[in-house]
Amino acid sequence: MVVALSRGLRWGQRALAWVPVLLITAVVLWSYYAYVCELCLVTLTNPVERVAYLTVFHVIFVLFVWTYWKSVFTLPMQPDKKFHISYTDKERYENEERPEVQRQILAEIARKLPVYTRTGNGAIRFCDRCQLIKPDRCHHCSVCAICVLKMDHHCPWVNNCIGFSNYKFFLLFLAYSLLYCLYIAATVFKYFIKYWTGELTNGRSKFHVLFLLFVAVMFFVSLMFLFGYHCWLISRNRSTLEAFSAPVFQNGPDKNGFNLGFVKNLQQVFGEEKKLWLLPIFSSQGDGHSFPMRTLCEARNPLLANEEQWDDDGLDEESQGSNEASSLAVEMET
Repeated sequence: MVVALSRGLRWGQRALAWVPVLLITAVVLWSYYAYVCELCLVTLTNPVERVAYLTVFHVIFVLFVWTYWKSVFTLPMQPDKKFHISYTDKERYENEERPEVQRQILAEIARKLPVYTRTGNGAIRFCDRCQLIKPDRCHHCSVCAICVLKMDHHCPWVNNCIGFSNYKFFLLFLAYSLLYCLYIAATVFKYFIKYWTGELTNGRSKFHVLFLLFVAVMFFVSLMFLFGYHCWLISRNRSTLEAFSAPVFQNGPDKNGFNLGFVKNLQQVFGEEKKLWLLPIFSSQGDGHSFPMRTLCEARNPLLANEEQWDDDGLDEESQGSNEASSLAVEMET
């Protein structure tokens, strides 16, 4: 009885999580009908203007829907199996009662892995729920109940965790959403004025055109701030989580620890092939498990093995050197 109730609650939560996605889908479908049917096919009388409006609209619409689809249905990437504790190590760890020995066991495992970030007190980042050593920039999502590589945040509007595998798609979704709203507002405004002043009188189309402008402007303003914030994050090579809590390295916290300069920060997300930047096709650099770091003390990172010292031009002068690296400690973290 209890098990059945628990399963029912979980299914209920999963179903409710899709409500924001269905809401966005309904608004987009209505906006498509209002623009194509009520504005272009009913209100517009100039055939050249009608064709031009519809052509540009559908190009933007396809990109907008494509990026939204990729943001929703691209699964978050989880850490590789090598970051999970083996059955033997897990059994040895659980059978050991002395905390200091448990720490030594986990420290041995961590030495084999390319992890350089720590908890706030300098301990190895370990997830007791997933039973794994967390790769750099990886965090456990309580909603998805998994550890997500380079986790940015869990977004209810796409019912998905935004991280390494779909961050580019999410950014493009915000960009094309802005463009979609801006285009609708710009092309509808003239007819909004005509309906408002009574020059045009079609009652049904009037409602759709007037409401279309209000909705487009409302979403444009809200999305503008969100998109601007993520553009700032990209310029600093930070995730939303890292913006609130600076990543901690062996020498202490450094909010610019992954900041490589604007161009290289951009390439981290969009890749080096510029022809793919505006398309929702995965092109981000790396594998999501390890990332280049700007500080020399983390130069052991494999991605920096053959690189020269990163150019610090334009970076905040807040990254500081410190004394000897803190001793390796391990703390359970979720």
